[in-house]
This record gives sequence, structure tokens and C-alpha cells, in this order.
Amino acid sequence: MASTLAKSFLQAAATEETAPPLRVVQIEGLVILKIIKHCKDHSPSLVTGQLLGLDVGSVLEVTNCFPFPMREEDEEVEADGANYQLEMMRCLREVNVDNNTVGWYQSTLLGSFQTVELIETFMNYQENIRRCVCIIYDPSRSDQGVLALKALKLSDSFMELYRNNNFTGEKLREKNLSWVDIFEEIPIKVSNSALISAFMTELEPDTPVTQCDYDRLQLSTSSLMERNMEFLIECMDDLSLEQQKFQFYYRNLSRQQAQQQAWLQKRRTENMARKAIGEEPLPEEDPANPIFKPLPEPSRLESFLITNQISNYCNQINGVSGQSFNRLYLMKALHED
Repeated sequence: MASTLAKSFLQAAATEETAPPLRVVQIEGLVILKIIKHCKDHSPSLVTGQLLGLDVGSVLEVTNCFPFPMREEDEEVEADGANYQLEMMRCLREVNVDNNTVGWYQSTLLGSFQTVELIETFMNYQENIRRCVCIIYDPSRSDQGVLALKALKLSDSFMELYRNNNFTGEKLREKNLSWVDIFEEIPIKVSNSALISAFMTELEPDTPVTQCDYDRLQLSTSSLMERNMEFLIECMDDLSLEQQKFQFYYRNLSRQQAQQQAWLQKRRTENMARKAIGEEPLPEEDPANPIFKPLPEPSRLESFLITNQISNYCNQINGVSGQSFNRLYLMKALHED
């Protein structure tokens, strides 16, 4: 009997270790409405909240959520926020609602979410939750007629490097990790019960055209384009500063290597003279000499995040300009007719 229990326990442990990778994030429609309402009510301020649900195989089900109170730079306020989360989860457990944490959601402004703070939050969640996601919602982009909602997680290879705090060029080449491999976007599937789907069908208006459809035909996108360009220019400046750090490092490295070669040449000449008079040669490397102390290579994490953010802004500009050209050509054809 004991051997059978031990065998079943080992099988369960092996099954836990070989869990299938996360393929889909299934979110209930009511949860999405809660997230959108919370983010829009406090826009342009950035807000965040907790995601609750179940981890079932390759699907992460998000069945509920609740907002976090507005955070301030105060330890007492942060402690109150933690107590608030625990109290909310206790209340949900008492009314038999899913209270398993599966991640968090947060709002963003024009997709500017790829920061070190986001990675640190992921790592903090990862210590207690095997698989978690972050739902990013962008109210500014959603105002343009696009539901800017995405689910993100950190890649396994990036998390391994982050735990070791080793983002040198050699380690990145060894792991074959580039700036596009930091985050993984998980497809989102919206789920509704049959009763809610039937109710929404009854609410659907008879006329297929709504005011929202007319709003999409607005020709003015200058404000959105200007803000994207401003953020892009700021990112380019930040990337230039990071490149200057690496240029300074490589200049110091070249200077150190030249000093090492000069010192070695001098020591070899000295050893040849010592051999000529029958004395023991001195060692060619002196660990106590500061020129042999390795220079610390700057981390490439910040430059990777900035590059990722630049790519995001470029994609947004490309999408906005493409839609604008389509509307302009449409209006031109209508005027010609």
C-alpha cells in the first residue's frame, strides 16, 4: 500500500514538472468589462488590479478580477494595499468565488509598458505562482476603435538570465537571446455563458451601423501620431545614452588591453635580462596590478527594453498611418464620385 502511494506521488510530481506550456488565456467577458471600466475611469492615470481564476492544463482561465487602490510612495499605504488584497480574496473565498491568483492587469499609455518594473513584478509573482500573466489594456488606443488588450508573460530563457543577473554580450550570445525574446504574447479567448450570449443577442440593435462606426471614419489622427512620435524620440534619446555607456566601456577595455600588452612586453624584456645573469624570471601576470582587474560590462537589459519599446511605437505609427491612408483614399474616391 505504501509503495503504491509513493508511486502515485512520484507520478503526480512528474506530471507537475512536465505541465504543458501555456497556450491560451481564456477571459470571461465580464472580467474584460471590469478591466476596461477601471482603466477608463482613471485615465490617463495608470492603474492595476488582480486577476483570479484557474490554471487548467495549457489554458489559463481568468474568471474574476478586482482593482488595487491607487499606490503612493508611502510604506504605510503599501501595507494597507497588501491588507486590502488579502481581505478581498478572503471575502471572495467566503462567497465561493474563484480566489486563486493567476496574475494581474494594468493600464498603459500608447503601449509604454515594457519597463524594468514590469519585469520585477513578473519575477515577484513567479516566486509564488507557477504560471502567471499580465493583461495590458491601453485606453488611448482603444479610443481609436481597436480593443488594445493583450496577455503577456516572460520567456523561460529570459527569466533564467534575470535570476542570474547576467546580461553580458557573451551570455546573451550563448543563450541566443535577443530583444524580441523578453516577452511572449499569449492569445486571448473571450468566454461567455450561453445565457449572457443570448442576452447580448437581444441587446444588439436592428441597425448594423452605430455611432462608433462613424467615429472610425474621422480623418484627423494628428494627435495620436504626434504622441507616438514624441515617445519614439524619447526612446531614441534613451537608446543613444545606453550606446554611449557601451562605447565608454569598450574604450576603457581597449585602453586596458593596450596597457596589459605594454606591461607584458616590459616584463618579458626584464625576464630576458634576469635569465642572462642567471636569476629566476618573474611571473608574467601580476593579479595585484590594477590593469589586470577585469572591467565590469554594463548590463544590456535596459537597451533591450528600449529597443522593444521602439519597435512597439514603430508598429503603432505604421498601423495608424496605414489606417489614415485608407480613409483618405476612401474619401478621395467618394469626392470624385
